[in-house]
Amino acid sequence: MKLTTKGRYAVSAMADLAAFDGEGPVALSDVALRQGISLSYLEQLFAKLKRAELVTSARGANGGYALASAPADIRIADIIAAVDEEIKTTACASGSNIGCQGTTARCLTHDLWDELGRQIEIFLNAVTLEDILAKRVLGMASVNPPQSTRIVAAE
Repeated sequence: MKLTTKGRYAVSAMADLAAFDGEGPVALSDVALRQGISLSYLEQLFAKLKRAELVTSARGANGGYALASAPADIRIADIIAAVDEEIKTTACASGSNIGCQGTTARCLTHDLWDELGRQIEIFLNAVTLEDILAKRVLGMASVNPPQSTRIVAAE
C-alpha cells in the first residue's frame, strides 16, 4: 500500500489553507514556499480541488485560494479522492477476474490487505482538516484497541 505524493501534497496544502482560513485568499506561491512543494505541481492539484468544490479561487493582486467549506466539513478522504488518488492495499484490481497472483486465485493474505484498505478508508473519512489543525489526529486510530490475547494463569 502506498499513498503517493499527490495525495500527501494535496492534504498538506489544504491543511495550510485551513490554517489561514478566514484571512482571505491565500496565494499558492505562499503555500508552495511553506510546504516545500513545487508551485506548478500545486497548480495542477488545486485545479482538481477546485473542480471537486473543496476550494474557491479569486483572481487579482490579492487573489489566491480559500477553503470552500469550514475545516470541520472537509474530510481527508475527500481531498485524496479529489486529486484522483487511490489507496490500494491489494495487488489485484477491484472487481477483476484476475487475482493477486496474476491468475484467478487470490493470495492467502488477500482478505487481510483488503480489510486494511477498508480501515484506512474509514479512518480518512473520520478525519477532517479541523482535526489536523487541532492536533486531534494522534491516537484516533486507537478508538478500538486490539483485545488482549494474553492468558492469565489462575491462582
